[in-house]
Amino acid sequence: MFLSSSANSDMSNGAAIWIIVSMVLAFIGGIVAYILFVKKRNTFIGFLGWLHKFLNFRVLIIEDIIKILYIIIAIFITLASFALIGANVLLFFSLLIFGNLGLRILYEMSILIIKICQNTSEINSKLHK
Repeated sequence: MFLSSSANSDMSNGAAIWIIVSMVLAFIGGIVAYILFVKKRNTFIGFLGWLHKFLNFRVLIIEDIIKILYIIIAIFITLASFALIGANVLLFFSLLIFGNLGLRILYEMSILIIKICQNTSEINSKLHK
């Protein structure tokens, strides 16, 4: 079913109003979160302490995301290579071995950059003490 043009226009106006309200609320919420959590020293405990660290980028989640993506893509490459086993055995083994090896090297380089960042931050925090 197709909506009439007036119903479609009402939906567009409602969406536009919601976007504007969302922008205002996000702006106000961002300022409040900055004042309450980012600007202050970490005197919080529990969830609020974690939130302070998260908003100040003391907690990095990219490492976990990269590990999960690596596992998903490695499984995909392995399973997708079996689609080639009937057509070309050499291509099957090439994708199975070199695809996973190339993926591993790429992800190890990504993790290496993150580890360098973590170690540099740790050394920097020890120098300030």
